[in-house]
Amino acid sequence: MALNGIEIYKKLPKKNCGECGVPTCLAFAMSLAAGKAELAACPYVSPEVKQELSEASQPPIRPVTIGVCEEALKIGGETVLFRHEKTFVNPTGLAILVTDTMEDKEVDEKLARVNQLQYDRVGLLLRGDLVAIKAASGDAGKFEKLVTKVKGAVKSGIILMSDNPSVLSAGLKACQDRKPLLYAANKANADEMGKLAKESSCPLAVHGKNLDEVMELTTKLTELGIKDIVIDSGARTLRQVLENEIFIRRSALLKKSRPLGFPTITFPCEMTDDLLQESLIAGTLIAKYAGIIVLSDFRGESLFPLLLERLNIYTDPQRPMATKQGIYEINKPNENSPILVTTNFSLTYFIVSGEIETSRVPAWLLVQEAEGLSVLTAWAADKFVAETIAAFTKKCGIMDKVKHKKLIIPGYLAQISGELEEELSGWEIQIGPREATHIPAFLKQWKV
Repeated sequence: MALNGIEIYKKLPKKNCGECGVPTCLAFAMSLAAGKAELAACPYVSPEVKQELSEASQPPIRPVTIGVCEEALKIGGETVLFRHEKTFVNPTGLAILVTDTMEDKEVDEKLARVNQLQYDRVGLLLRGDLVAIKAASGDAGKFEKLVTKVKGAVKSGIILMSDNPSVLSAGLKACQDRKPLLYAANKANADEMGKLAKESSCPLAVHGKNLDEVMELTTKLTELGIKDIVIDSGARTLRQVLENEIFIRRSALLKKSRPLGFPTITFPCEMTDDLLQESLIAGTLIAKYAGIIVLSDFRGESLFPLLLERLNIYTDPQRPMATKQGIYEINKPNENSPILVTTNFSLTYFIVSGEIETSRVPAWLLVQEAEGLSVLTAWAADKFVAETIAAFTKKCGIMDKVKHKKLIIPGYLAQISGELEEELSGWEIQIGPREATHIPAFLKQWKV
């Protein structure tokens, strides 16, 4: 039986070290009880306590990682039904399907699109995540050859697809170091697939005809020691897969159903022959609640809207979208170009950078970390004040790029100019316009 937060707290080391990501052991215990944290985050818990708290610390939907290093995709780990309750954490993975019965030219074109269709937005790189490789021929050698080709062509995560354990094993030999997802265990091959997953330490998908069969499979594999599981409910119509996704999420979160407490994989590519209709289905399943979506192809006109939808849904509604702190070069600036500074609130960054581009004046834009707050809000919260701006200006490296020492601050912060000149000894602080639309005219009159 799961323990409550106070009972868990009594068993923790009570160091309040903060190494788990929260400031106190009590807060960590409450997160464990709510399924919002993992016990492994605490480095000081004894093995005995770990075993005792395993049930209480296990999240309602187990997080599963596919791939390695920067290209690893983490799915599952969600704790709420609706994003406004807290947030959705691990974005849906988008996969492109290739098979060993496709012509080499078609495979090459698909893999090229995996590498090409990447979009820089709000300081984030938006792209597809996985390549699903299906052994449609049933030929182990042919499958292994395709897996080797994919591995060499892309850095994305990999899904290996076959219901034949020996064929799947051949493909696994070519890419085990990439920690692929093995698809899929069913009633006929569960023992062999479980053994393969356990020996390779790779996550394993299960495919059932219905949810009852899925629960039997996940229970069996869990008893075999397989923990990283992904569920395919078997549904291949939008209505049924949507009903299943909602049922699985509600069962895991509200009823604490362990057999359904895993992320899911869905196949719009098997529901229609129309790529645009695939995209509509995928858009629905990003919202409700697919862990992985396998598409027949990546095309800019269909992939980009899905990436934006995913970005919007998986952005924390309690935190504004933020741009990465740093120096941004606009219109190819040089050592005599003006320097402007603003916060990392994404909307502010895009408006300011857009107006600088419109002016066609080469300029340096310093974007300071301010927890994603706008200029005035960050100033009121002491996140964008003379002290923080000065510290950032000194450390960011802009002094190595320019000869002058003139810094332009937003017009609404005119009152801090004197204090900022004291913090930045030798610098001249210039007051920029209050409204971003006046930036082009201001910059055209600017002189070193």
